[in-house]
Amino acid sequence: MTTRRELIQQSIAAAFLAQSGAAAPLADSDPGWFDRPMRWAQLNLTEDDPAKMDIGFWLDYFKRIHADATCLTAGGVVAFYPTKIQFHHRSQWLDKNPSFYSDLVEGCRKLDMIVVARTDPHATYQEVYDAHPDWIAVDAHGNKRRHPVKADMWLTCGLGPYNFEFMTEVTREIVSLFPVGGVFSNRWTGSGMCYCEHCRRNFWDAHHMELPRTNNPHDPSRRNYIIWRQDRLFALWRRWDDVIRKTRPGARYIANSGGGALSGLDMKTVGEMAPTLFADRQCRSGRMAPWANGKNGKEYRATLGNKAIGGIFNTGIVAPYRWLNSEKSPAETRLWVVDGIANGLRPWFNKVSGGVHDKRGLKVIEDLYAWHYKSERYLRNLEPIARVAVVYSQQTAEFYGGPQARAKVEDHTLGVYQALIDARIPFEMVHDGLLDAQHIGRYKLLLLPNIAALSDKQCTQLRDFVGRGGSLVATYETSLYNEWGERRQDFGLADLFGASFQSGPEGPMQNTYFRVEHDARTDMDHSILRGLEDADILAGAVWQVNVKSREPLPSVPLTRIPPITNLPMEKTYWTVERTNIPGVYARQVGSGRVVYFPWDIDRLYWEVLSYEHGTLLRNAVNWAVNEPPPVKVTGLGMFDVTMWRQKNSLTVHLVNLTYPMAMHPNIHELIPSPPQEVEVRLPQGKKAARIQFLVAGGSIPVQQTGGLVKLRVPSVLDHEVIAIDLS
Repeated sequence: MTTRRELIQQSIAAAFLAQSGAAAPLADSDPGWFDRPMRWAQLNLTEDDPAKMDIGFWLDYFKRIHADATCLTAGGVVAFYPTKIQFHHRSQWLDKNPSFYSDLVEGCRKLDMIVVARTDPHATYQEVYDAHPDWIAVDAHGNKRRHPVKADMWLTCGLGPYNFEFMTEVTREIVSLFPVGGVFSNRWTGSGMCYCEHCRRNFWDAHHMELPRTNNPHDPSRRNYIIWRQDRLFALWRRWDDVIRKTRPGARYIANSGGGALSGLDMKTVGEMAPTLFADRQCRSGRMAPWANGKNGKEYRATLGNKAIGGIFNTGIVAPYRWLNSEKSPAETRLWVVDGIANGLRPWFNKVSGGVHDKRGLKVIEDLYAWHYKSERYLRNLEPIARVAVVYSQQTAEFYGGPQARAKVEDHTLGVYQALIDARIPFEMVHDGLLDAQHIGRYKLLLLPNIAALSDKQCTQLRDFVGRGGSLVATYETSLYNEWGERRQDFGLADLFGASFQSGPEGPMQNTYFRVEHDARTDMDHSILRGLEDADILAGAVWQVNVKSREPLPSVPLTRIPPITNLPMEKTYWTVERTNIPGVYARQVGSGRVVYFPWDIDRLYWEVLSYEHGTLLRNAVNWAVNEPPPVKVTGLGMFDVTMWRQKNSLTVHLVNLTYPMAMHPNIHELIPSPPQEVEVRLPQGKKAARIQFLVAGGSIPVQQTGGLVKLRVPSVLDHEVIAIDLS
């Protein structure tokens, strides 16, 4: 008899199965065009653009900035061409300019630009509601859902016939009429849970259950829904892709989807299906690091590999109040874009409306694109050069974090990410579905920031990684749960940690501390405590698990002090001043090294940014790597440092993130850095034939000793690229 788990696993296999096969040549376009574009332009057309838009202005601008691809809204909410499909709403201004879209596409094609058509199927009109009420999204109470912003429109169901039938025909019509390289869809996955008749029936047919009324990932119906929804969306993706390729061979469907641990679709499958992808993270809001755009590039690349990835940005203040036609400071735009470029993203600007309401944002785009075009040879990267990688886990977010995934999962990743930025360590990101030797063999160290949910197979893969000489740094509840978020009796990686789970987690706690044990005897102790030699007490955990050592420890650099009251002040004294409870486990495992923190050091670093927590994380990474870095940058300031290999060259990107209020937009000015000393290790047997600065300009003398190149960067405003031609 098939068990529930086997049924779930079979459903996952079906949901994650991607089509294979190479695309046929693209009719009326370039064959295999996906890697060609380097600079994208997007116009999110508004319904009045056929009457008001100056097409000549935009074509001249595209030519001037060397844009080689564009995304132009074609249909969905509004059709910008004379559609023949019933209920496909034509622009009210189209009758006066029926060739509007054809003229726009033809003009871009004459500039030798790739054109991708944009669709948006998330909203529709009263006439559709009247004719096909079953196409409309339904809430948990059985009510049809009006659009939350445009009250005279309705939200559509993303998993039913509106997308599978109506939008399939819209997609077919667009690619049959226009020489486009593909269709890019926005908001195609629906607008949250839908309880329409189609969703209820399809879910019942798949799992013999009613749709869930809870967000608890351990509820059987919710767990099945997570899998079923992915299955439906990947099926829709394949359906649209099939229609496009049959109509215009070589063109493809490109979903607006993807990201990190909090992404709603399995990124491993997305990476297999997508010929290219675009990271739609247009700007910052709230508390967000200036390196967040670079993080997007790493997350996408973890599963797409060397496929081209566009980084969508906006010069407006889009979030949180959607001032779509505003303009933020050029400094903020520049920093967001250059950090994406430094992390492998190809710039893609997005403008809402073809009407030019404010020209200020166009200038910063032109400056960035002109430099990008001039430096293109050194921006066509073959691979990043990094020996450190951060693992991210969608299954941990979904089945362990659930509704609290941002706090329980993502904040741990952000803390580790910030610590690596502070340490100027080049690193990549790894998807937990790709822990095989082929994907992680290039790395010396993997960081596991509370990767709580790991399968037995994944634990074995990590164990094999260490067995081959790799190292791990893990935190908090890593591997304490299986892939479904069900707690194990012990850590799946207990043998590597040298510690077994006893109880917990405990928290949130206040007024907790670790004691620095100055009688530490081993090289490991001194390495973990480097820079903390004068400290006696360090800020402690907010959340922790209680563990027990599996073997005698030669020494312990940090010991846990039990929490004490913090009020009234007269009662804030220690009743226990010293314990032998380790605050960190660090051990040699074969030729690899493993560091385990049984507390939330990474999450806490992101929340508080305490210097000593960042120092501990940096020291743990450096001790675990135990080899010279590919690039070392020394100097004052906060920098995102990345290193890349091209066909006959290496590049090192230095992105200056040193600004007051750097973690909050909007940065108003760029502040030049003091000098930075740089050491670059060249590939074995290679020599530096020429070294130049791509931003400041000019060549510099080559100073190479063995395989090491040393140089000084006098200053960095926002971005500098050191290009080293190899011989």
